[in-house]
Amino acid sequence: MIFGKIEYLNLLPFHLFLKRALRHGIEKKAWQKRGSVPSRINRAFEARRVDAAVISSIKSRGRECTDFGIVADGEVMSVLVLPGKSRRDTDSDTSNALASLLGIEGEVMIGDKALRYRLANPGEGIDLAEAWKERTGLPFVFARLCAHSRHIRRLRRLTQRFFTSPPKIPYRILRREAKARGLNAAELRNYLNKIYYRLGWREKRALKRFLRNERRGRRKR
Repeated sequence: MIFGKIEYLNLLPFHLFLKRALRHGIEKKAWQKRGSVPSRINRAFEARRVDAAVISSIKSRGRECTDFGIVADGEVMSVLVLPGKSRRDTDSDTSNALASLLGIEGEVMIGDKALRYRLANPGEGIDLAEAWKERTGLPFVFARLCAHSRHIRRLRRLTQRFFTSPPKIPYRILRREAKARGLNAAELRNYLNKIYYRLGWREKRALKRFLRNERRGRRKR
């Protein structure tokens, strides 16, 4: 099974888990080589160049997915709309759609660069997960772990193992990953505490609402 890998800090715990859980050297090598941004991973998954990936939630409609996702219940810090001319983030699919759905204009910025911006400019811009929570009272699901049909059973077993025994991030790895992104370990730990990965009934309700409203919005435009 070939995984597509999003090279963002929000998946650091899952990356550590996969590094240990993937059974074959060829799988690990392929996973390590396929790191990219969400929009490119979405295209690789759709083209079947990868068998499984954490894909943008807006692209998960009609796919076979697990209960693993990237979720924030309020402030997330890494998905922002900045003041100024409206501009989409080419790395994103879901966040661009969310900004449009919420009627928030400006420059969409996601991922590690958005996290660095928010830390350097506290309070500037709009946190889209926070805006969604204020509007709906629900968490927001940014992405889901999905697979093509013949791999979904194995993927569900893997994610259940992750939920049962989530890895602890050694401080040396936390510090190394933070330094590589221009952060410190405390900032990275605080950021990861804002994210969780299991989709329960509230998260699935929120996802359904987002997908339904986004589709309605596109039909009106």
